[in-house]
Amino acid sequence: MKYDIITIGGATEDFSFYTHEGLLLESKKDVRHQKLIAFEYGAKIGIDRVYSTYGGGAANSAVNLGGLGFKTAAILCVGDDERGRAVINNLTRRKVALDLIKVAKRETTGFSFIVINKSNERIIFSHRGANTELRLGVKDLAALRQAKWAYIASLSGAYWREDLNKIFSAARVKKIWNPGETQLSGGVRKISKFLKQTDILGINQDEAIELVLSTGKYRPNDFKFLNKIKNLLVTIKSFGPKMVIITNGKRGADFYDGVNFYHQNIIKNQKRLDTTGVGDAFHSSFLAGIEMYGGDIKKAMLLGVYNTAAVVSAIGAQNGLLIKSDLKKYKL
Repeated sequence: MKYDIITIGGATEDFSFYTHEGLLLESKKDVRHQKLIAFEYGAKIGIDRVYSTYGGGAANSAVNLGGLGFKTAAILCVGDDERGRAVINNLTRRKVALDLIKVAKRETTGFSFIVINKSNERIIFSHRGANTELRLGVKDLAALRQAKWAYIASLSGAYWREDLNKIFSAARVKKIWNPGETQLSGGVRKISKFLKQTDILGINQDEAIELVLSTGKYRPNDFKFLNKIKNLLVTIKSFGPKMVIITNGKRGADFYDGVNFYHQNIIKNQKRLDTTGVGDAFHSSFLAGIEMYGGDIKKAMLLGVYNTAAVVSAIGAQNGLLIKSDLKKYKL
């Protein structure tokens, strides 16, 4: 079957633990760790509420794109367990095609343990599980070559370089890449050839700083340079991607294509319950906007922030996402 967009990456069940404890600390010593959440050493921390939802970069983006009207499939791997079956059932219910999903017989499905404090700041502890067994095959590559876009989320495990080589060898498909920690930890040198073939690179400010620092040209205490979004955009654009988007939490998102800079503020919302999955929501919505609005960057970014505002108003990375019929009221 021919798809508009194929997402590639992870799928998880997410357990969100809300607590009234946990202090937000700010650090001026290292630009890579400017905000920290701290708990009392040795203490027993009270949990106020617990939720089970679904997450993972490939699953989140596929659910979003499917809801916005695109024929979408996901290439991901789950375990042969109840959690895996629940993840697949959720994708079925959200109208994501299942024919490229893999099942790892000897691995458990990935899950995340998310701690959220009273100010709605969070830390995510992630167990990759079956996500580490993802390996693209002939069927996946054939589907990618027929698709218009590949949305590449975080990859993990021993095969991620091999999988990226296969994805980026599918020359006809356009590529939007939201790399994960595993890819970024190797620095620019390790992923340079992929960056040069990326149509849209989407990362957050912390990830952008890490990537720029990996060149060795800057030091972790170069706060003045590294905390300016335009400096990060220009530097990362020089690594090769056609377009760069950097998200920055409550400060919104910034775009650069080598000529034009665009900034988009967030949509202020009284309800801000959970920021899990906002990156997936923004970047996949931006891609949807590019297709829906004929490449209009401003409209695509606006769709991105409308959808992230909807996501943070609900618990979990997939609840609250806008669907195509919702867009009429935004007059985009």
